[in-house]
Amino acid sequence: MTKRIALFRGINVGGRNAVSMKDLRAILERLGCTGVRTTIQSGNVVFNEPEAGAVSAGSIAAALQEETGIDARVHTLSAGDLQWAAERNPFASEEPGTTHLFFLDRPPEAPDLDAIRALAKDSERWRLAESVFYLHAPDGIARSKLAAGVERRLGVSATARNGRTVRKLLELAGP
Repeated sequence: MTKRIALFRGINVGGRNAVSMKDLRAILERLGCTGVRTTIQSGNVVFNEPEAGAVSAGSIAAALQEETGIDARVHTLSAGDLQWAAERNPFASEEPGTTHLFFLDRPPEAPDLDAIRALAKDSERWRLAESVFYLHAPDGIARSKLAAGVERRLGVSATARNGRTVRKLLELAGP
């Protein structure tokens, strides 16, 4: 069995698209996953995939829509990929709530790095590494033009998690 992580985008945000973690666990279990674990109302799920490639982001999103009517994007990665991303975080020494890892659907083919530089505040630092965009935003991301515009400038779909959440997911995934 392969340990995987599903990152849901667009659920349980501002009271919209509410899905209980109990329901998310049940959906993954119906897809044949075991050891399904969630953390708070986060839209983050750690699970054991029955066999490599058996459960995809698309199959999870389809099951969620079928059962709840909610159309949400889902990004999946292996526990090893999450560990890889965490280990390469250039801002890991910063307060974890100020660091953000944007998990990209694929490495960007033609990212507009000049536009990304132009969006960044003086206090913000960033780095792109393969299919992860790292952002250190000490002033928060709520009003960050960079955080709001990076996905479009990269040209790929992304979902972001802060350093605290990444640490929690690694804990849940265990050895």
